[in-house]
Amino acid sequence: MEKTYPLRRRWSAALLIAFTAIIALPSCQDEVITTYTYTTQVPVTIQVSTFREAAISVEPGRPLDNPGKIYLYGDYLFVSAPGEGIHILDNSTPASPKNMNFIPIKGTGDLAINSNILYADNYIDLLAFDISDPKNIRMVKRETDVFPTMYSDREQGIIISYKDTVVTSTEERMSIGFWGRPAFRTDMMTFSGAESASRAGQSYGQGGSMARFTLLNNHLYTVDHYHMRVFDVNDPKDPKFLTDISLGWGIETIFPFKDKLFIGSMTGMFIYDASNPARPTQMSRYDHITACDPVVANETHAFVTLRSGVACRFGVDELHVLDIVDPYQPKLLKTYPMDNPHGLGLSGNHLYIAESNHGLKSFDISDVLGIKQIEHLREIKSIDIIPGPKSLIVIGPEGVCQYDYTQPNKLRKLSCISVGNKMIN
Repeated sequence: MEKTYPLRRRWSAALLIAFTAIIALPSCQDEVITTYTYTTQVPVTIQVSTFREAAISVEPGRPLDNPGKIYLYGDYLFVSAPGEGIHILDNSTPASPKNMNFIPIKGTGDLAINSNILYADNYIDLLAFDISDPKNIRMVKRETDVFPTMYSDREQGIIISYKDTVVTSTEERMSIGFWGRPAFRTDMMTFSGAESASRAGQSYGQGGSMARFTLLNNHLYTVDHYHMRVFDVNDPKDPKFLTDISLGWGIETIFPFKDKLFIGSMTGMFIYDASNPARPTQMSRYDHITACDPVVANETHAFVTLRSGVACRFGVDELHVLDIVDPYQPKLLKTYPMDNPHGLGLSGNHLYIAESNHGLKSFDISDVLGIKQIEHLREIKSIDIIPGPKSLIVIGPEGVCQYDYTQPNKLRKLSCISVGNKMIN
């Protein structure tokens, strides 16, 4: 007999992904012994010099494995493999995307692209790659020590990373905790900066609502569990770290719109004024029950999903709709019950919500006080969404699927690439 549960446990700042329970029945005994097998991430130490001195050579395309964040740039789709690197797919025809190559980057989790320059984290460093020729990608800069929270001994150049480890126990519910940001938050995976980019003549890509990297007004913004960091990317090939802004505890996602940054946390949503992009300032904060919380926004409203789960301190499963006409005083207008909402994407009067194991939902939001569900695709496990110019891109633990959403009331599947790179049309 086997049971599977989602659960998290603190191993320093480690993320517990899942565990299974196997019941052993001893012969000639009436006693039943239950053994639980946990898959977790435990801390390991790494010498900084080992990854800084290692060459990064682009490899042929790899099968998708443990997909993380998604990012769309022109006709290319980027899929992160948390802790391992970034897949690059030719997505010029969403009905038949092609796996092109793979950039191996240890310790990576997030990415953003500005004028053919890809930014990615490499443990404590920020890397910049020239991807103008996807067949000849080269690193153009390493900005060191900009994500220092992973250091365990800075003088000795030692950091803490995390390694998947199987732990067996007879304890059904191991102690629960979540402190700090693990090296790779695979469940933290919208139109990221697209409006601002077109207005300012900039060339940015689109990230999902679970993004921790985003671009706005020639600046790169990154968030971890406690901080927002600001980089000047006026020269895209030469990112320069500017400042570190403390945000408190439980920071999860960042979303840009116009000259504002919307930051989702486990305790609330922040709105920051980025009209002075080098020094964003807080405009307001909307507090909610402790829960995981990505956010997207338009001119008048912010849409926030709250979900339950051990890592989310249990929480609730809801969609919150906020009036942000006055960004200094956001007002909750209405809450809607959900199954287990994760990422979300906004396109005009339609909102798409990834409901994890419960599928993908689409809503008509033309009346925010009477949002109507118009479709529910139960067959796909979904974590995050990008409403792109050619397709609606949905990522989940089983792979990446794309849909034609020119008729919002009826999504039409174009393609799926599952883990292992099996095409499903």
